[in-house]
Amino acid sequence: MSAAKDFELPKDVIFPPGDLYSNEPPLESELHLRQIILLLQCLELWWQNRNDFYAAGNLTIYYSPRQRKSEDFRGPDFFVALGCERKVRKSWVVWQEDGKYPNIIVELLSDSTTAIDKGLKKQIFQDIFRTPEYFWFDPNNLEFAGFILVGGTYQPIESNPQGWLWSQQLSLYLGVHENKLRYFTPEGQLIPTPEEFAEQQVQRAERLAAKLRELNIDPENFS
Repeated sequence: MSAAKDFELPKDVIFPPGDLYSNEPPLESELHLRQIILLLQCLELWWQNRNDFYAAGNLTIYYSPRQRKSEDFRGPDFFVALGCERKVRKSWVVWQEDGKYPNIIVELLSDSTTAIDKGLKKQIFQDIFRTPEYFWFDPNNLEFAGFILVGGTYQPIESNPQGWLWSQQLSLYLGVHENKLRYFTPEGQLIPTPEEFAEQQVQRAERLAAKLRELNIDPENFS
């Protein structure tokens, strides 16, 4: 009899699932959806030349120590993991990501989730995920707060004069701008959306064309 036939796996061996899908409920409102998209698009544009991060919204994180999909999972509204491959994922499976948890998590508060986001989830992100930074934002009443992990415990992040909170993980500020949670550079510049970035390029081209005309140069023939 061959060695392969003689070998039998113990009955208690659990194979980690190879392809887990996200299992998150629908978002609370259109405001929540648009806020997640805003955070995602702005960061991906700002870091368009980086391939060492993963950002996602409303995606399940599976973290069971026994590598089981049916237990120990949470779905942050938005999170960023650093030092990993930038690729499409169906979910974030900790045991398939070298044990890595998110570096930063943002929860969007609502009437139905506020108690959990400020209580149970905060405790899980602090004690199990050990996520260095945790923020929450309410798209309706604009409540905004952030916490940084210090000695194993979340401590409030102090705001700057503009009311923004500094993220060491992103090297950016987060702050409320026109009723939306946005990113700002260390110098205080608003990180643009793809649409805002395109408009900036148009305005830049128009200013350049105007300058060329002042010099009696036809921008249409300029190359």
